[in-house]
Amino acid sequence: MKLPLRQRVSGSLIAVLFAVLLALPQTTRATRLSDDEKALTATSHRTAVLRGRASWYGREHQGRRTSSGERFDRHKYTCAHKTLPFGTRLRVTNPDNGQAVVVRVADRGPFRQARILDLSEIAARPLGVITHGSAEVVAEVVPDDTPLGPIAAPADLAALIEDDSLALGTPLETTEVAVEVPAPAAPVVLKPTYVVQAGTFGDARNAAAMQAKILAVDQQLSVTVATETVASRSLNRVVIGEFADWATADAVRKRLQRGGITGLVRKVPAAAAH
Repeated sequence: MKLPLRQRVSGSLIAVLFAVLLALPQTTRATRLSDDEKALTATSHRTAVLRGRASWYGREHQGRRTSSGERFDRHKYTCAHKTLPFGTRLRVTNPDNGQAVVVRVADRGPFRQARILDLSEIAARPLGVITHGSAEVVAEVVPDDTPLGPIAAPADLAALIEDDSLALGTPLETTEVAVEVPAPAAPVVLKPTYVVQAGTFGDARNAAAMQAKILAVDQQLSVTVATETVASRSLNRVVIGEFADWATADAVRKRLQRGGITGLVRKVPAAAAH
């Protein structure tokens, strides 16, 4: 039975309005999910950073099976790390020359004390690691789609260098968290100082010899031997300075390096200054 024209038009309008009403909750829900996903992305941001000495390996390991199962190729931008998952990409920067490369974790190591990375030969070369055998580096975890090879150094390199929580390759994981902190009654600004550590020795005579060697390079430097006991063992640290800023301390470190003395700039909190 065919309905009159007026009833057919009314029915069509009702159907259109019903479809629009059904669509409205779906649009609102889609927008809400999108906002939630953005919030989740913002609150789950993490950055992993390492700082310490990197060494390298090349021709003698060419073609050998790595811990990941692949064959080592000294001409590929790979590295060895003790714990990071295979495939993790790192931007590795040498603060001394400002050069940086992106490498992929493909092996385990290094197993020498005070080393955080073993770099393939091609990755180590621009960083100056091959020339000196090892070098102080800063390594950051970067996205998996970051191209391997040479790359610009991080814009916040100076801040990463000054962060003492990164010493000896300790991973730094930061999370953006909103917390309520009451305002202090009287704000106090504590300025840290910086020192150059030229070595740690179990034998006090070796520490004294290093102290004399440093003074032979520059008699104006303040060089002290700080002794402490760790795990029932006496350790003697040779320390130069205190300096008001990192740049001044690093200039001294470089001057000593030209005299054959390697060192590391460390930040000393104001509360611990002496």
